Amino acid sequence: MYFEGDMVKKDYREAMDWYKKAAKQGHASAQFDLGMMYRKGQGVAQDDREAIKWFRKAAKQGQSEAQYILKVIDKKGQ
Repeated sequence: MYFEGDMVKKDYREAMDWYKKAAKQGHASAQFDLGMMYRKGQGVAQDDREAIKWFRKAAKQGQSEAQYILKVIDKKGQ
């Protein structure tokens, strides 16, 4: 809700806190979303290494978007 800003005021930092809580508990979608926030620098300083770390965790659980992004990053040599 904080990321989208539909029912509450958009707040990327608050969204980041909630995504981190869920990601650390193993929630693959939250791990992917957290990776995207690091990749784009939303609510946190942009950090590709941290993004890739979270994409890998999500991909290991079968999260297809994370798997795709990792393949694209690998092809670009990032």
